[in-house]
Amino acid sequence: MTKVRKNFPKDFLWGGATAASQVEGAYNVDGKGLSTSDMVPLKSRTHSNDNMKIEVTSKQLEEYLKDDSTEYFPKRSGVDFYHRYKEDIALFAEMGFKVYRLSIAWPRIFPNGDDESPNEAGLMFYDKIFDELEKYGIEPLVTITHYEMPINLVQKYNGFESRKAIDDYLRFAEVILERYKGRVKYWVPFNELNMMLVSPFTCAGVISDRSLEKNPMQIKYQASHHQLLASALATKLCRKIIPDAKIGCMIARLETYAATSKPEDQLQALHDDQLNVFYPEVLVRGEYPKYMYRYFEENGVSIKMEPEDEKILKENTADFVAISYYMTYIASEGGDGELASGNLVGTQKNPHLKMTEWDWPIDAIGLRITLNRLYDRFRVPLFVVENGLGAIDKVEEDGSVHDPYRIDYLREHIEQMKEAITDGVDLIGYTTWGCIDLISCGTSEMSKRYGFIYVDQDDHGNGTLNRIRKDSFYWYKKVIASNGEDLE
Repeated sequence: MTKVRKNFPKDFLWGGATAASQVEGAYNVDGKGLSTSDMVPLKSRTHSNDNMKIEVTSKQLEEYLKDDSTEYFPKRSGVDFYHRYKEDIALFAEMGFKVYRLSIAWPRIFPNGDDESPNEAGLMFYDKIFDELEKYGIEPLVTITHYEMPINLVQKYNGFESRKAIDDYLRFAEVILERYKGRVKYWVPFNELNMMLVSPFTCAGVISDRSLEKNPMQIKYQASHHQLLASALATKLCRKIIPDAKIGCMIARLETYAATSKPEDQLQALHDDQLNVFYPEVLVRGEYPKYMYRYFEENGVSIKMEPEDEKILKENTADFVAISYYMTYIASEGGDGELASGNLVGTQKNPHLKMTEWDWPIDAIGLRITLNRLYDRFRVPLFVVENGLGAIDKVEEDGSVHDPYRIDYLREHIEQMKEAITDGVDLIGYTTWGCIDLISCGTSEMSKRYGFIYVDQDDHGNGTLNRIRKDSFYWYKKVIASNGEDLE
């Protein structure tokens, strides 16, 4: 009988994660085209009770395209990783990163998404990124596209609502798989596939009012089907081009508790969970789960499939499941109760949990629960590729940044990952979200900081962009050096 593991594996991948659209900047440099993320404005809002859905109408897009502002559209300037990548990667190496999760900006390689040939300047930029990572012995984990569909494809055929987007995506995927084979072992085709249901514009370039369909659910799930096919076909390409690579799938994990022991609440929690794991169900098991048939029928959804689609999904399944995990959710019949804001998804407040400054519930034990449930369900390795605390950090007069709240948050979650490993979960690694401060996905704020590294920039782009090590920087360095044993 196999012995119980009581610590992190020796080859556990510790590191951090970013997205090209939130750190790189240089939105119009070296031939880069515009992306959906370049069209997400800075939101003026309070920190509570905002579910952060990102929606863009056709009229808004026309207006945004005329505005070349980086102050109003902060992701366009990011935190200038494009020019400071050597400094930043050196800081990641100083912390001892084993892995760095990054994404490749689709419109940096194909500015219009359907160009005849790729942009060599964009490819060379990532060549240099991988050079730096190799210099320090850091394993890259590449998200092929992370909320960055080229705007031309949005205008041309409403993004992934059209099946044509699959071919354009696969051309992009094939180019980067061929270019970086031998340099990248771990791949994820799409970031948080399930966010299609709440943010179809950023997730898939879909603008609802451009569709001929009247049923929003039909639009979202048809686009989802096209992304699922694209993911499976990217997996097929990856296995052909890089046979020893590992390619997974990713969702934003929405672990859901029933509000009460009332059977109706329990049933609602079950349904919510099924909708969340639907995406890895398709990509790991290679077929649509039966529970979705009833859901589609009751919501007027009819997925348009080609004869070969089921075969494509069945033959090209994922090697691992990657998740972002920030909080847990509450489900009740009818959805009654006071709402708290969440990672693009609203949730009822849980009276047993503390809240962040942005009213996100903190639930480290929920991470252990969700890792167990996902591993029990799929029996493939898991990878926590996003987890972290967004907070307002202050630079002291002596230049230090004290963030004990972030250390506490991460410590608790790492402890629960260790417990999950002892439970028998096969966990590959852990990349904290926003290892360096970056622009918020949902609100385009800079003040909502996640990183171990403070970037001197405010919500409107003002600042020196100087990098400052926070207290959590030194703490995480110690965690990695001890392989998760020293968490004090």
